[in-house]
Amino acid sequence: MKLILTRVVLALRRSKNWIVAQLLFAILGLLRLLPAQGAIRVTERIARRIGPRTARHRLALYNLERAFPEKSEAEREEIATRMWGHMTRLMAEYIFVDELIDIDPEGGSDSIIEVEGVERFTELRDDPRPFIVFTAHTGNFELLPIVAAKYGLDVTALFRPPNNPYIAKKLLAARKTHMGQLVPSQAGAAWHLATVLEAGKGVGLLVDQKFGKGAKTQFFDLDVQTNPLLAKLARHFDCQVYPARSIRLPGDRFRLEIEPPVTLPRDSTGAIDVTATAQMLNDKVESWVRQYPEQWQWFHDRWNIKHTLKS
Repeated sequence: MKLILTRVVLALRRSKNWIVAQLLFAILGLLRLLPAQGAIRVTERIARRIGPRTARHRLALYNLERAFPEKSEAEREEIATRMWGHMTRLMAEYIFVDELIDIDPEGGSDSIIEVEGVERFTELRDDPRPFIVFTAHTGNFELLPIVAAKYGLDVTALFRPPNNPYIAKKLLAARKTHMGQLVPSQAGAAWHLATVLEAGKGVGLLVDQKFGKGAKTQFFDLDVQTNPLLAKLARHFDCQVYPARSIRLPGDRFRLEIEPPVTLPRDSTGAIDVTATAQMLNDKVESWVRQYPEQWQWFHDRWNIKHTLKS
């Protein structure tokens, strides 16, 4: 009987995932019929109306209240509302990625995407030594590996697939078309990334995700645990680490920045300090988020505080 109930639950879950996925695909298919920027703007306007009515909006406002206690309630509401627009644009931009990445490699003024630090793309491309690039869920962060590939830079990116397997499959296929090598965040991922660095190539990591058993650090002066993977890889391979980010600009444009390599903190033995490095990553991401707070995913449970909201 228990086995039968388990199978029924799994079947219902698969059915729900399939229905949600087909609904999303249908919406994206309709958007594809519109001109790129028009479709993206329509999506943003709809999201700004629907997002504040979702359960995740409450989590976003709670996170904003703790991160920005000095801001008024109206200011935090405005940030959260604009966030829904930015994050939903990200989904719509997947459909029109070919048009978005039709950039001038020399960074001409007519490009949708301007790149700051182009010389570092080419230096890394021509350097046989391993390296790590880290970023956060800001702007359209998906453009970073796509544009890197456009400049001939091969970066293997670690990504977390969506929980819905049907959406995950579709998303992975879309990413593989433009992003080069991808490694799902699951068992064996760290080993895979290590083999990439061992071969003298580059790895890309998102460092602002929730992590249950990470290094004890702070983010916006609030306790949080941070994935130690980047620090451990950098310590083992003694490779350079570069911050990079995406910024949305007025007029449906983007600026991608790849900064000079950072100096990682070391302990008394001279080895890279894992906890101090994790804190340094948080500090860098926080500086980005403070500059453009509406472009970060405040509905993400970075501080693992859902249980607090339920009480």
